[in-house]
Amino acid sequence: MAIRRAKTVDEYVRLIDQAIDEVDELRMTVEYDPEGMQGVLKFIEDLEREIKTLKQQMIDGDYRFDNKDLRFMIVVEEQDDRLFPFKHIFRMINETHKKGLDVDSKD
Repeated sequence: MAIRRAKTVDEYVRLIDQAIDEVDELRMTVEYDPEGMQGVLKFIEDLEREIKTLKQQMIDGDYRFDNKDLRFMIVVEEQDDRLFPFKHIFRMINETHKKGLDVDSKD
């Protein structure tokens, strides 16, 4: 199954903002239940830093699409879907990063 890509820059920015919000919520969950969410502590800081760096690159005008995975995808793909239910957002960001905006899509 093909992973959907953002069609516009605005949609791409919204996906990145949504990913930042999800990571923030995950961080709050870890702070509320550190024992139950102990596995998250291993990756949350790296993930948060990488997604915020991506956003800052866009703000600064330094962002470039590239035909390779974003660095945070290693962390994302290692996580269980039950622990990381918003994995699809990061996959969409990564797919858009690798292939560019989906300007030709009709749906």
